[in-house]
Amino acid sequence: MTNPSPATPIESTNDGRRAKAGGRRLRLAVAAVSAVSLAVGSMTMSTIGAPQAAAAPLPAPKVLVGKTIFLDPGHQGSAAGHSLNAQVPDGRGGKKDCQTTGATAVNGAKEHTVNWQITQLVKSGLESQGARVVLSRPDDSGWGGCVDQRAAAASRSGAAVAVSLHADSTTAGADASKKGFHMIVPTLPVPDATVNRVQGGEGRKASSTMRDAFVKAGFPAANYAGVDNGIQTRSDIAAVNLTKVPAVFIEMGNLSNPAEAAALSGKDGQLKYAMAITDGILNYVRGPAAAPAPAPNAGTQNAAPPSTTPAPQGDSDAGLATVIPFVQQLLGTDDPAAIAQLLLGQGQDVSAEVLKAMLTVIYGLFGGKLPIG
Repeated sequence: MTNPSPATPIESTNDGRRAKAGGRRLRLAVAAVSAVSLAVGSMTMSTIGAPQAAAAPLPAPKVLVGKTIFLDPGHQGSAAGHSLNAQVPDGRGGKKDCQTTGATAVNGAKEHTVNWQITQLVKSGLESQGARVVLSRPDDSGWGGCVDQRAAAASRSGAAVAVSLHADSTTAGADASKKGFHMIVPTLPVPDATVNRVQGGEGRKASSTMRDAFVKAGFPAANYAGVDNGIQTRSDIAAVNLTKVPAVFIEMGNLSNPAEAAALSGKDGQLKYAMAITDGILNYVRGPAAAPAPAPNAGTQNAAPPSTTPAPQGDSDAGLATVIPFVQQLLGTDDPAAIAQLLLGQGQDVSAEVLKAMLTVIYGLFGGKLPIG
C-alpha cells in the first residue's frame, strides 16, 4: 500500500468453513512433507529382493547459490518510539513521510502483517535454492527504518534484485469493482544518474519479469489507477527513486476488494502469491538458458542457422512453470497419501524444494498449529 493513511478496519467477510477446510488441507500437506522426505531418502537404498534397482536421481542444484536477494516487507509493525511522520528524501528533491503502518483490509487484516507473512514464505523458497536473503525489517512488531533507509540498505546489500512487497487499498470500505496486482516503476529520468540507469534498464526488466510471473500464476492485472498491462509509472515512490540495484515494487492486490483481501490474508492465497513472487525472482536472476553449442564435428555446409530462442531447461532448472496448478491440486485434496504422491511426483526439482520450504514456514508461522477457523 502506498497510501499514507491506513484504511478503517471492517468486519471480516471470510467464510469460516472455507478457512477451516483450507487449514486442514495445509496441515495435511505439511505432515506429508515428512513422509515425502523419508520416501525420497529410501529411494537411495536397494529394495529387498531387487539389488539392481536404479539409484535415485541426484537432487537439483541450488540455482541461486552466490546470489543475494533483498526483500522489503512494506510498512511497519509499529512506530516503536520513532516518528512515522518525519520527513525524509523522496529521491526527487522533495520530502515525504518516513514510513506508515500500512492499510487495514476490508476483513480486518493488517497490510504490514500480510506483507511480512508472504515475505517469510518467499524468503524460505529462495533460501531453499541457496540464496542469501537480506530483509529490510527484522520482525512484524517493531521498527524497520524509513523508506530512504530501506532503499540505502538494499543498495548496500549488492542484491541481484530488491523486491518490495505491498498490498493496495482503494477505499476504507468494500470496493469489489477494483482488483488486481501491479508493479510500480519510476517515472524517468530519475535525478540520480545511477538510479536512472539501473531502474530504467534492469529494474524495468525485473518488474516486467515479475508481472509475467503473476499473470502465469493466474492473477489479474489491476483495472484501476492507470495501470497498463500490470505496470504503473509513478514519480512519488522513494523505494524505486533511491535504490541503486534493480528494484521491483509489487502491489499484490487490493485489500479493499473482499475476495482479494481473503486471498492475501489466507494461508492458501499467501502460498500462491509467494510462489508467483519466487517464480518472478528466479526467472529474472537466472535469466534465459543459453542455446546449446553445435556438435563438435558437425558439418557446416547445410547447417541450420543458430537459434535465437532460449533452449528449454531441464527439470532441475525449470523454475516454477507448472507449480501453480500443482499447488491448487495439492490444496484441493484431503487425502494425505495423495498429497505425498503429488510431492513425490515432482521429484527433487526446484518446484518441489521451494514448495516444501514454504509449507514448513506456513506451519511454523503459527507455532506448529495452523489456523482452522
